[in-house]
Amino acid sequence: MPQEPYPITEVARALRDGDTTSTALVEAAIALADRHDSELGIYLTRFDDQARDRARRADEELARGVDRGMLHGIPVAVKDTIADADGPTTAQSSVHDRTWGAGRDAPVVARLKRAGAIITGKTTTMEFACGIPDPNLPFPVPRNPWDPTRWAGGSSSGTANGIATGCFLGGLGSDTAGSIRMPAAFCGITGLMPTFGLVPKSGCVPLGYSLDRVGPMARTVRDCAELLRVIAGAHPSDPDSVTAPDFDSRRGDPVRDPSDLTGVRVGVVRHAHFPENADPRLTAAFDQAMAVLAARGADLAEVVLPYWHETITATLLTATCEGLAYHRTDLSRRWTDYFVASRGLLAKGALTSGADYVQAQRVRRVAQLAIGELFQRVDVVVCPTAACGAPRLDELGDDAGHQDDDRVFQLIHTPYWNGLGNPVLALPMGVGEAGLPLSLQIAGPAFGEAVILRVGEAYQRHTDWHRAQSSPSRTAVAG
Repeated sequence: MPQEPYPITEVARALRDGDTTSTALVEAAIALADRHDSELGIYLTRFDDQARDRARRADEELARGVDRGMLHGIPVAVKDTIADADGPTTAQSSVHDRTWGAGRDAPVVARLKRAGAIITGKTTTMEFACGIPDPNLPFPVPRNPWDPTRWAGGSSSGTANGIATGCFLGGLGSDTAGSIRMPAAFCGITGLMPTFGLVPKSGCVPLGYSLDRVGPMARTVRDCAELLRVIAGAHPSDPDSVTAPDFDSRRGDPVRDPSDLTGVRVGVVRHAHFPENADPRLTAAFDQAMAVLAARGADLAEVVLPYWHETITATLLTATCEGLAYHRTDLSRRWTDYFVASRGLLAKGALTSGADYVQAQRVRRVAQLAIGELFQRVDVVVCPTAACGAPRLDELGDDAGHQDDDRVFQLIHTPYWNGLGNPVLALPMGVGEAGLPLSLQIAGPAFGEAVILRVGEAYQRHTDWHRAQSSPSRTAVAG
């Protein structure tokens, strides 16, 4: 068997070499969930019996020479805002209608199942993918595997901490203002927010209609590429979904040979990403990451992201307004059934005028044109995902449970890219002063997944941060 922490690509090879079986992988995943789920809040619903049955079928198919691809027989999990016919979609809320999506798979889930992936369960999130955990309500609090007193990040929390602890090898999250990249950063894994529309989001409980994206999370860039290949492409149920002109999920690996980055133009962002209260080791970790890219032949040049503050403001305003559009009736009838933080965030949309919303969309369009011009000069843009490691859970809100927006979004550099629609990869780049992971973002032009995956793969081939393990994950999934 490959050495810990067992990326999908290595386990897939071991499956085909006869060194393990899908049944063994699933049993190990279940054992790890038994050990860590109650402490870390990984799952809302587990599919142990279904996973065992599907693993047995996967082993039978592989023995007959039926190979559905890299994910065949691999344990993965799905954020509980995404419909899976095997169980309810709760969105971690008492308000959400449990019959929503019942008996059907979201397109991305159906694609995973057709590819032979073994879905082990539905993972924790924040209520309706917004806000912060509320320990007073009857749902698990997702905790950080590096330090359970700290946040796993939101809102694809359980997918991130489950991968970090080896309870499954990959999974799906969704991202409206950082909900794939933030937990990936805090839990020390890799996460990809694809170009808006590249992956269908129908069958996913909406938060911001024009911002939401579904994407892969895993240990490595290459694993994310394998997951992306399976889930990408237009679907008739989703009018926003597209098949990109330069990315076809049915063709070869979207990660090109990354051994040489000669000629790749990298825009390096420092402005507004290193506040005074940043982790003391952030600058050194980022500089070392840039040195790795330069050593691979990349051409580095410092750049400033256009309309940085304006775009973040427009993105967050859009999220609250579009969130209110979905939740308005339930908020008016079941106000106290919502988490304090999520109802507070959604209610902000009521304080925004129609003119403000329209102006926010104009700001987004101006910023999209400006970032498009920047990507005429560089191939990718790199910056920290966050200015710090995972914050303590008791620091996220006030005594009443309201989210401290200034603290959360001053230190997390993700919302800017949601308003623009570009693809962004988050991957580990070091360890901060408190021993917590630090993370690098690599952004590209629209439908530029191939180039950001190439740069990320080059970085991970020459660093080991993606193999670092939190204490609970010393025993990873093994056959």
